[in-house]
Amino acid sequence: MPYKLVALDIDGTLYNSDKAISPRTRQALIDLQQRGVIVALASGRPVSGIEPIAEALDLEKHHGLIVAYNGGRVIDATSRTVLYEQTLPLDLSKRLLRHLAALPVTPIVDDGRDIVTDNPDGFHIRFECAMVNLGLRVVGNLAEDLDFEPVKILIAAPAEVLGPTIPAIEAPFAGELGFVLSTPYYLEALLPEVSKADGLKVVCDRLGIAPSEVMAFGDAPNDLTMIEFAGLGVAMGNACPELKAAANTVTLTNDDDGIAHMLAQHFG
Repeated sequence: MPYKLVALDIDGTLYNSDKAISPRTRQALIDLQQRGVIVALASGRPVSGIEPIAEALDLEKHHGLIVAYNGGRVIDATSRTVLYEQTLPLDLSKRLLRHLAALPVTPIVDDGRDIVTDNPDGFHIRFECAMVNLGLRVVGNLAEDLDFEPVKILIAAPAEVLGPTIPAIEAPFAGELGFVLSTPYYLEALLPEVSKADGLKVVCDRLGIAPSEVMAFGDAPNDLTMIEFAGLGVAMGNACPELKAAANTVTLTNDDDGIAHMLAQHFG
């Protein structure tokens, strides 16, 4: 088989519009792993938001990979071993949070168990808690009370607010932080060297898998590095124009089993 690892974004790619994996796509991915191909779930979500999906796809039975926080933490789904992790220094995190406090956005920071916030009613705070299976811990002042190094800081606001605010968010941190849009209402702040491609490269080096032996699927700007890294970068039919332009090929949409369609073409 030409490909030894298949990397999948979740929202907008593996998940259809109902936030579910279709039976056809699920079975195609289970069959693929039974044939010895490694499946990696690569998402901006924290680990807690990927684990139920990994379980549904039987990743723990086949040493599948959880590539969380846009590549900031990589875990072997079978052994639960952390294979790679890059966190934001505490002082840098606090500087960013102080800066964001003056802007019309909501920072979303988690410690792997809870979203930590000083504004529990901020934009998408409670939504994210429910979506990625995290609790909620309220502090007096997030920038001053933060007591851990996060893997990333998620910056949230309605799309019509976030878009025009991005230059002001990024300007003071050139060279110190990397920023990437995962949805029109989420901007993710990580170390500049952190991306889905970097997370995949670490595990590929460990496993002796060449980039040419990787197939990757995505739909959003934060999937771009992964699509460019893979030997076969596949954009979903519903992907943003930027990703379609960079991909080697475009499959059907996430509502039309685009992943299963492409796997059938290459794996039979």
